Amino acid sequence: MNGRRPTPIPIGLTIGLYVLVGVLLAIGGALAIGALRWRELSRWRVALLDTLRQTPDPAIYSETELEGLPAPVQRYFRAALRDGQPIIARARLTQRGEFLQQEADDGWRPFTATHTVSTRPPGFLWDARIRVAPGIAVRVHDAYIGGRGVLQGAILGLVTVVDISGTPEAAEGELLRYLAEGPWVPTALLPSQGVRWDPVDDSHARATLVDGDTTASLTFTFGADGLVSHVFAAERPRDVGGEMVPTPWEGRFADCVERNGVQIPTLGEVAWQLEGRHLPYWRGRILDVDYTYAP
Repeated sequence: MNGRRPTPIPIGLTIGLYVLVGVLLAIGGALAIGALRWRELSRWRVALLDTLRQTPDPAIYSETELEGLPAPVQRYFRAALRDGQPIIARARLTQRGEFLQQEADDGWRPFTATHTVSTRPPGFLWDARIRVAPGIAVRVHDAYIGGRGVLQGAILGLVTVVDISGTPEAAEGELLRYLAEGPWVPTALLPSQGVRWDPVDDSHARATLVDGDTTASLTFTFGADGLVSHVFAAERPRDVGGEMVPTPWEGRFADCVERNGVQIPTLGEVAWQLEGRHLPYWRGRILDVDYTYAP
């Protein structure tokens, strides 16, 4: 031994290390709390959807139901469904895509989402995670449950950045979304499931769905393959500085494939139409689909 004493760590550095460890532990705890809080909220809303769910009637699809429907609608159901197949009561879709955080070329942010749909009565929960910066995500619920529209977003599941719910405009906007996304759950668009179809021309038809005091109506465009290529609403409520402004709104579908015996699109884009401009804000792909059928 040389008899030298170890150099003591400066008190300031020791305190700094303790502070750093404390900050890291606090951040880790906040992240865990936020994730747990959001997971429980998601479970509660999915459970509420399931509690409200009724058994579709009829439970089996028959092509006799198509009698009297507009010609493009008949072609759609014949292309998308099989005669005698069970009616879908619930769907769970996983998605990946990008969401426009702001109207700028660099405003697109990646997202992953689980989309749960209940068809009778109409309802859904879109549970998304949008990455806005490295290590930071906004958790989003977009939902229509029990006749109530909900749009809720929170940074890390903790700090609320948007909360629009319980208004007639919120309910209308979310029921419009439910109807527009019917091509992912094709039996939900049948007349027996509450949708009324009115003719427009040989490639368009108007769908209307009424749920309680809320009505949603969209124009569907059908492609040469008979499947849905576009949906359009002349007015959908859009949040502009806290005020809901009716705005033209459009959804586009592509890349249709057979999943679980039905034809569904796997690519989608959603956009506002503002002063003649097409302004997309959501682009996504369906990764997986799980259907629960009527017993």
